[in-house]
Amino acid sequence: MIVVDNILISDEIAEKKFVCDLAKCKGGCCEDGDAGAPLTDEELDLVLAYFEKIKSYMNQASLNVVEKKGKYEYHKEFGWVTPTNPDDKELCVYGFRDEKGIIKCAFEQAYYDGIIPWKKPISCHLFPIIEYPGKKGMPHRLNYEAREKLCNPACALGKKLEVPVYEFLKEPLERRFGKDFYKALAKAATMHNKPEKQHVK
Repeated sequence: MIVVDNILISDEIAEKKFVCDLAKCKGGCCEDGDAGAPLTDEELDLVLAYFEKIKSYMNQASLNVVEKKGKYEYHKEFGWVTPTNPDDKELCVYGFRDEKGIIKCAFEQAYYDGIIPWKKPISCHLFPIIEYPGKKGMPHRLNYEAREKLCNPACALGKKLEVPVYEFLKEPLERRFGKDFYKALAKAATMHNKPEKQHVK
């Protein structure tokens, strides 16, 4: 276990290799799970603020779900989350498929198109790192939780390119915790992965 700023970080975040391979996984994490994407309290306001600007990226089925459920909903286990479409493999309503069948995020596409300044929910940006805020005296934790089958292509590509999880997720880690946190994590991960010196006889 690595500790940075009183946050417990699983060793796998330093050890495992991971680079998303969208051509193979098709962005399946946007439809694979027990609920939609978790949202922070601040992100609830952002979803409301930018919805009208991103709705043109959404399909009619997703718009119908939003009309029925709202722009976000409360889940008893995960808190506030994005709604999902039960008629489309529980796809996040803000996800859409491009001409190659790859799922993309309406918020992220609008961000890349220069329409809004917010990229997407931080829980999506951090995946396959899952954040567990400290509650009832428990420490804040970051775990590596890649999907066993869905993320196999990403694990294979990460190994090929020799990119550890924390390096692949530098941008969202800095976005969530700051550059100083990332520098400390990178240093700790490097030390963690450093082979122990062999004793010289």
